[in-house]
Amino acid sequence: MLFAVTDIETTGGHASTNGITEVGVVIYDGEQVVQRFETLVNPHQSIPYYIQKLTGITDEMVQLAPSFEEIAPELFELLQGKVFVAHNVNFDYSFLHHQFASHGYHLQC
Repeated sequence: MLFAVTDIETTGGHASTNGITEVGVVIYDGEQVVQRFETLVNPHQSIPYYIQKLTGITDEMVQLAPSFEEIAPELFELLQGKVFVAHNVNFDYSFLHHQFASHGYHLQC
């Protein structure tokens, strides 16, 4: 069994209106980390000041980062079929599920 230990940062609290600014995933097989993925993401929207203070991620930092559409194929392969683990699992999963769905993917993990 593989676990996808995941953390994301976003521009706000609503998956349908806010974007993802960072994704980090560690694949864990129960004994060791077998794969890692981390990237900033260009959300194509401004990051509110209070979110910049909370996360340390600024508009300038994500300006040249890949869009979610660009990282979706690799990230989908990484997450699909794994046990999804996150500190705030409902929040993180809702954002990823929404972003994948908006680009034609159906995430199941």
